[in-house]
Amino acid sequence: MRLHELKPPAGSRFPAKRVGRGVGSGHGKTSGRGQKGQKARSGGGVRRGFEGGQTPLFQSLPKRGFSNQRFRTAWSIVNIGALNSFASGTVVTPQLLQESGLIKSLKNGIKILGKGELAKELTVQAHSFSAQARQKIETAGGRAEVI
Repeated sequence: MRLHELKPPAGSRFPAKRVGRGVGSGHGKTSGRGQKGQKARSGGGVRRGFEGGQTPLFQSLPKRGFSNQRFRTAWSIVNIGALNSFASGTVVTPQLLQESGLIKSLKNGIKILGKGELAKELTVQAHSFSAQARQKIETAGGRAEVI
């Protein structure tokens, strides 16, 4: 079997409904929109959550709590074990992390976390370090520099 031989199962695909093509088509005149009303007009319809003028459910329920999601600090995360790919004595900068593919973007700050083991002496420059990551870098003989 080849890609050009693939076909959808019989009866799973339907031809497009061609509306507004005359009375004989079965979808002429009102084009399946029924008679008059807001939903029959061009550009007609109601917004999401609209209940015909009745107070919508989402407005009538009490609002509770607070979410810090809007104000949180977004980090690009790098685990300590991933830094073993660099040669001993390397200064690991955010640009170097991006070039090596460990992080995608420099937009967010970079945080180094302590998962894994570090076997090389590295100078790591990042915006933040977990306590465990900082300790593992210094135990391996390296330095953790906050930028």
